[in-house]
Amino acid sequence: MKTNLLILFVFISIIIYSNIDEMDGYPGLTKKNGGTGCQCHWPEPTDSVIVWIEGPDTVHTGDSSDYKIYLTGGPAVVGGFNVAVFYGTLNSVDTLTHVEAEDLVHSYPNFFINDTVVWNFKYIAKDSVNIDTLYITGNSCNGDSIPTDLDQWNHGENFVVNVVAEPVSVEHGSLQPDKFVLYQNHPNPFNPSTKIKFTIPQDARGKTQDVTLKVYDVVGNEIATLVNEVLSAGDYEVEFNPASSIGYSASGIYFYQLRSGRFVETKKMLLIK
Repeated sequence: MKTNLLILFVFISIIIYSNIDEMDGYPGLTKKNGGTGCQCHWPEPTDSVIVWIEGPDTVHTGDSSDYKIYLTGGPAVVGGFNVAVFYGTLNSVDTLTHVEAEDLVHSYPNFFINDTVVWNFKYIAKDSVNIDTLYITGNSCNGDSIPTDLDQWNHGENFVVNVVAEPVSVEHGSLQPDKFVLYQNHPNPFNPSTKIKFTIPQDARGKTQDVTLKVYDVVGNEIATLVNEVLSAGDYEVEFNPASSIGYSASGIYFYQLRSGRFVETKKMLLIK
């Protein structure tokens, strides 16, 4: 009887210790550190898991900016992540995350809501002009605290931050914009609608330009055309409401693409129901 109780105690202790050990995220798992991805789950990345960073792509030297991490796909019960930076500094903004060995990791697995989990953090730029890089890896788990191939992970695209000497300002009046700009939609994530802003520069000959702004689903199918006309230089803003534009509003990732001549730029947006 005592032997059975001892075995049971050891077994329970192992489970408790494993659960505690797996609560914290691990640093050093991003592409910055060789792309090992995960220490305890399935050893290969899985395309069904999608993780990415959203936030400003231009930051003034020495300034801090707010960023978000999004994770979707996989078992989608609880999720975790590891973010690394090349030059700047990462800071947590709440108890969901913490800094370990200069990387940002989750403090404990966070639950998915409507197939998506979100974390917030701050990026602090160096005092010198540079092009910085944020690296992201996320894991999606089934929540049973047992690291097996039922849990999945993947690397996200590197997020490039331009650290500039002066804040970016917008001049009004007779000056014309000198380059195309496609801004991140706002709000993002959104429900039921979001706004997309873009800038058309002055043509070299002062002429108007053919411009299209289209929305695609996650597999690349065109689902909406928001702009398809000739526009002059200036700032523009359009609204995207899936329910009214395409007749349905399934939650998930969408892509919007601005195209004019040789200029093409695409950004992600997320609809959460």
